[in-house]
Amino acid sequence: MGAVFLIRHGAPQSTWGDAEADPDPGLNAIGHEQAERVAEAFHNGHFGEAPKLIVSSPLRRCRETAAPLAEALGLPVEIDPRLAEIPSPRDLSGEGRSAWLRQAFEGRWDDIPGEIDYQTWADEVASAVAERADAALFTHFVAINAAVAAARDDRRVRQFEPGHASVTRLRVVRAVPVRLELEALGMSAVTKVL
Repeated sequence: MGAVFLIRHGAPQSTWGDAEADPDPGLNAIGHEQAERVAEAFHNGHFGEAPKLIVSSPLRRCRETAAPLAEALGLPVEIDPRLAEIPSPRDLSGEGRSAWLRQAFEGRWDDIPGEIDYQTWADEVASAVAERADAALFTHFVAINAAVAAARDDRRVRQFEPGHASVTRLRVVRAVPVRLELEALGMSAVTKVL
């Protein structure tokens, strides 16, 4: 089939562990610059042929990161809720959410505590990716790890730490059952959450 690019959103105005964080922050000034650089890289052929489809998490930071590429290529942005951030337990906020994620990131998908089945959540992310070849998907740190874990057939949550606006390249081999191949990890960076 074809290549699919997973782009982590640019730097947001607030992060997961911030006590007073906006639950759906947009990008800060650096994040907007990162989004423009991603668009330029794709538009200038840095990643080969331009994507034919742009898909985003419904969260604002991803939509804002996708917007410059969509404009440059004259494509609409499709929204897929399966590309959203990992849902944390409802009773957690601020530092509690960060501590939960740090613990989750050290184990396997099916070991994560919470109200949902996180292996199923990770499988849904992988399905969202596998359904789209020749596409740029704007998503989140943990969702990118879920897709990479599927490509590696590895049930561990921690695969790598994608930096803001990093571009990870996978190849869709088959949509059903999902089969992805990892072609290149995006740049790694230290995150405030972990």
